[in-house]
Amino acid sequence: MLLAYIARRLLLTIPAMFAMSFLVFAIIRMVPGDPVMVILGMRATPESIATLRAQLHLDDSLIEQYLRWLGAVLQGDLGVDIRSHEPIRDMIMARLPVTLELACMAMVMAALIGIPLGVLAATRRGIADGGATGLGFIGVSIPDFWLGVMLILIFALELRWLPSSGYVPLRESVWGNISHLLLPAFTLAISFAAVLTRTVRGAVLDVLNRPYVQTARAKGLKERAVVVRHVLKNSAIPIVTVMGLQFGYALGGAVIIEQVFALPGVGRLTLNAVLARNYPVIQGAVLLVTFTFMLVNIFTDALQAVLDPRIRFDQ
Repeated sequence: MLLAYIARRLLLTIPAMFAMSFLVFAIIRMVPGDPVMVILGMRATPESIATLRAQLHLDDSLIEQYLRWLGAVLQGDLGVDIRSHEPIRDMIMARLPVTLELACMAMVMAALIGIPLGVLAATRRGIADGGATGLGFIGVSIPDFWLGVMLILIFALELRWLPSSGYVPLRESVWGNISHLLLPAFTLAISFAAVLTRTVRGAVLDVLNRPYVQTARAKGLKERAVVVRHVLKNSAIPIVTVMGLQFGYALGGAVIIEQVFALPGVGRLTLNAVLARNYPVIQGAVLLVTFTFMLVNIFTDALQAVLDPRIRFDQ
């Protein structure tokens, strides 16, 4: 039954992917600027402009360009960088581990901060509730780029505890890898932890006074055991949903963080491609990030179905 549920969810992503790919393809071409002029620069002449536009098929209709690109994508070919002529698939695969590692570390930090704070706010109330709620609002309100700059000034330039930018692969140095990702991951995690805190607080409050929780207390279980065994277990659905969505947002939100901390990830690659009007790279990167986001959503739905089997029968 679970496999059938996952199969249905995978089938539903196919039309969504086609619709998304065309939407991205069309929107990118509405961005002001001409990639031909960006490539040629001061060397542009009417003849060279016409020749390069013909080579890149930019004079074809939008539908013709999209179908040509889609046909190549279905064969596993994302095209080549119009500037370096490097295969886009290789460019993205070389940078994807950086973005995934950043997103995973940020989500672990967000969970370690947000879940305990949310439980504390729901169970202790009073000052603890007000403090956790206030921290949640502050975390949501602080811009990521500003927080990242402040962390660099304090922990990298002033205290010199952590590097301010760059990336070291895990295979080269474990501590070097972790130390270069701590600040960007924490920057990304703060806003996620704030949202998670509010979600956990609401979910725990919803379950806290249920009859089975009162029964567990009446049996003499300690409050910590009641919260861990009964309250958190039955509050898991909304928490898992929010964490799945946040991981997807982390893949997209990493654009600014990767730029601030000079991380060679997919986000920074996409931003540089946008500035250079590099259509093929933008299309390939956005397509891959969107596909990854959809897979994360399917995984989240499957995890929800495991936690609550009734979900499988409601679909």
